[in-house]
Amino acid sequence: MQYNAPVKQEGLPFLAKKAFDRLVALGVLTATAPILGVAALAVRSTMGTPVVFRQPRPGVGGKEFRIYKLRTMTSERDASGQLLPDAQRLTALGKFLRRTSLDELPQLLNVVAGDMSLVGPRPLLMQYLPLYNEEQRRRHDVLPGITGWAQINGRNALTWEEKFKLDVWYVDHWSLALDARILLATAVAVVNRRGIAAEGNATMPVFQGNG
Repeated sequence: MQYNAPVKQEGLPFLAKKAFDRLVALGVLTATAPILGVAALAVRSTMGTPVVFRQPRPGVGGKEFRIYKLRTMTSERDASGQLLPDAQRLTALGKFLRRTSLDELPQLLNVVAGDMSLVGPRPLLMQYLPLYNEEQRRRHDVLPGITGWAQINGRNALTWEEKFKLDVWYVDHWSLALDARILLATAVAVVNRRGIAAEGNATMPVFQGNG
């Protein structure tokens, strides 16, 4: 499902944002290549292949793209062939990769490709698109990001409603200065390892709509 929402990020500031995103993404990919290589080998030795998790996610206007992450879960299934709950499939290595946000590094390739930004609302599951109300849907008016306003204000410790309100606030208040502030705060949040999972969940509970 695609919403064809208007792109709020446009003009010279947006061009500067995209140039900055790509420059930083390429720089970080180069600097972290050895770390990424070791992490990939660890995933390969403990979980096998694929090492990189690929999944369709909604971008601007709900347009589909494929996101890249280091794999953190096994593919174990129950007797009926259904995937086991996230908490049962999340490995010790996967928990470490999530705590340190190393699993997110391959998304820098999405930034270089122009499907994502360094900063923006996190791209969630395609199946959530029909469940948003009109206000929540506005989170797709901008490029999705590796980090965002919601990520530095609670991350997965927030409720879905709180997270979406913060996403829409970002859409309405976006600026290069705000992006810089979010990037700096993200570095602190990663070091402090805050909000990695919702209470009682390995990550976040499934969004089931409003009401």
